[in-house]
Parts: sequence; C-alpha cells; structure tokens
Amino acid sequence: MNTTWKAFVTAAVLALPAITHAADDALVKRGEYLAKAGDCIACHSAPHGKPFAGGLQMTTPMGAIYSTNITPDPDTGIGRYSEDDFRHAMREGVAKDGHNLYPAMPYPSYAKVNDDDMHALYAYFMNGVAPVKQANRESDIKWPLNMRWPLKLWNLVFLDNGVYQNKPDKDVAWNRGAYLIQGLGHCGSCHTPRGIAFEEKALDESSNAYLTGGVLENWFASNLTGEHNTGLGRWSDADVAQFLKTGASRHASAFGAMTSVINNSTQAMTDADVAAMARYLKSLPAAGGSGGPAYAYDAKATKVSLTRPANDAGARVYTAYCMHCHGVDGRAFAPMLAPLAGNPNVLEKDATSLINVTLNGTEDLVIGGIPAPYPMPKYASVLNDQQIADVLTFVRAGWNNGAPAVGAADVAKLRKATQAAR
Repeated sequence: MNTTWKAFVTAAVLALPAITHAADDALVKRGEYLAKAGDCIACHSAPHGKPFAGGLQMTTPMGAIYSTNITPDPDTGIGRYSEDDFRHAMREGVAKDGHNLYPAMPYPSYAKVNDDDMHALYAYFMNGVAPVKQANRESDIKWPLNMRWPLKLWNLVFLDNGVYQNKPDKDVAWNRGAYLIQGLGHCGSCHTPRGIAFEEKALDESSNAYLTGGVLENWFASNLTGEHNTGLGRWSDADVAQFLKTGASRHASAFGAMTSVINNSTQAMTDADVAAMARYLKSLPAAGGSGGPAYAYDAKATKVSLTRPANDAGARVYTAYCMHCHGVDGRAFAPMLAPLAGNPNVLEKDATSLINVTLNGTEDLVIGGIPAPYPMPKYASVLNDQQIADVLTFVRAGWNNGAPAVGAADVAKLRKATQAAR
C-alpha cells in the first residue's frame, strides 16, 4: 500500500466515530422535536417535578391515575426498555413487564407513528433525557376496577394499530397534517367525544364524530371541524396556524390543557408542520355543534343592557369585573385579549370550559419565553355560584351569541369537582 493511500485509509477510519456521533446527535435532535410534537412532557411531568419523571394526576371516570416515569432511569423509568419494548408500549399500550396501560396514554393515536419516527423518539428518550430515579405512583382506582386484564379486551375492540398511510388523493401538506394531528399530536384524545368504555368515538376523519369536541378533566375541548359557530368554520388557515403558534387568534384564546400544548408543543414546531396541521383541520367538514343559524354579530341589545346594568344581574357582574378587558362590544382586543362575541367556546352548548375558566382562570401562555401580559384571573373566591351563572348567562346571550343559560347548580358542581382535583 503506497503512503498516500495508507494515509487516506487511516484518516477515513479515524473519522468514523465522529461521523457516527454526528448521525446519533441528529437522530436524538429529531427525536426531541418529535417528543415536542407529541407534547410528552406535559403529561409525564408533575407540577414543579423533573421533566418526564411522571407523577402528574389525571382524572378518569373510575378515579385518579398518575403518569409514569419515562426517563432512562433503569430502575424506575424506561432505561431497560429495548426499542421493541418501546414500540410495543407506544403502539399497543403494553409495558415491558406485560401490564396494560390505561388508555389515558394515547397509544391509539401513537399507533399511527411510523417506524422512522419511533426510532428517533427512542434515541431521544434513551440518550437525550436525563435519568430520574422516581418511583411510579399507583392509581387511586379501587379494586376490582383497577384490574388491568380487561384492557386486553378493550384493545381488541377499540385499538387500530396500523401505521398512518398517506391518502393518494391528497397532497403532501394534507397528509403531513393528518399524520401529525392523528398521530403524535393525538388531538382526538381530547377533542373527540368518548364512549361508555372511555374509547374515542373516532380516530380519523372517516367518522363525523372525529374532533367534534368533548369533556375531559373538567374542560370541554373545542370542536375542530368546519362547523360555523362552535368549530373552525369562520377561521382561516392563517388563524389556525397563528393559534397553534401563539395560543391566540382573532376568534379565541387557549385555556385549560391547551395552554400546555401551546407552551410545550406547537409553538416549537416548524412553520411548515403547523401550516400542514392547519391545512388538514380546515379540510374537515362541519360536524357537531348545535345546528343553529350561522353566527352574525349584533351588539345593540347588549349595549343597552350595559348602559343600564342595574336591570340585569349578569350585566352588573360584567361591568364590574369583565368589561375593562373584554369590552362593551365583546370584541376585546384580540388576539391579546380573548373576544367573547362569536367566540366558539362561548357559543358551545356545553358551558364546562366557561365555568372552569371563570372559577380558576388560566395558566400563563409563555411564547418565546415571554408570559402573556393579560391571563384570565380566577374568580372562585370573588364571585359566588349565582354571580358566575348570571355573568356567563349574560355573555352567552350577548352580542347575538344565542347560547343557553348557565345555572348556579352547574357552577357549584364544577367548583366542587375542580377543588377536589387540586
């Protein structure tokens, strides 16, 4: 071997570890991005706890359960999981030791994640996450409901574990958006109504129940179809993309669990992926809603009530506590402050979210490290049940919103439920 060729071979061999390391780093970085797309940190991190160490309480109809430690700690986390073990848990809801996971873990959605993305996620959780030794907490579900074997039957009936397949009649952006919404984004876990067995009533757009909204953990997750009043029918693609990036648009602002989604997930996604998600969502036909006439703004009657609030209990509360942010016209200063006139959450017949956000306020939206300047304050200790019912009834009737009244008993019930959950 001549000297030149020998030197070349030696240099190439010495470069191999560096090339491999760079490839590994890129894979871990891609896995980190995908973990953000899946908002894994939100469920697998308790308040003030360490990232991905679990312990977050989640409410189910049978009792509270607690998210698990998914750091690479070998004793309390997933450090001993092989890649096959990891895929099995993600797609089929079965842990390494064989026990079934509760479907609060959105494995029916993660089943659609392709092999390449699953490989990158595994690389990230094994190499990009700090191990934390923190034992998992048992659920509060009592025997016999805490037995796991019925979940095997649940999976047989409700789990479709096929990886997402591109629709040949749709373009690249639509398919990318569908893949993200249905898979890692697991949007249906909150935004699709659930059946008697806690199953999502639909897993994709082939059913008109998909993404029509549903109650989960004392919030109503909004309708994401093209429904004119309570859905995204009046939103443009740009409105949807703006909301996913910032948590606010000219139509509504994020609250409840969606705040965490914006803070930890969608704002970190690429503009192309966010645009693809908006493209897919805006393609969904109208479904759900109340079936009422299309919303049209009209402030006349409401302005009269607000000029003479003594005649209306709800108007009195509104002028004292709400008007300085949301305005006489109900349009506020969107997107900085949420409008109430025509807001899909206000028009929704289920008032769960409106009651909850009035009682308990919102956590800060933090965009690019900067908290939003005007979060919704909590009024649980300021207003009684009747006052909250009065002001929400006023808002839901105002500016031609035409939504049903709210009763004091509804407020009392949710006040008790949210206090118990804390």
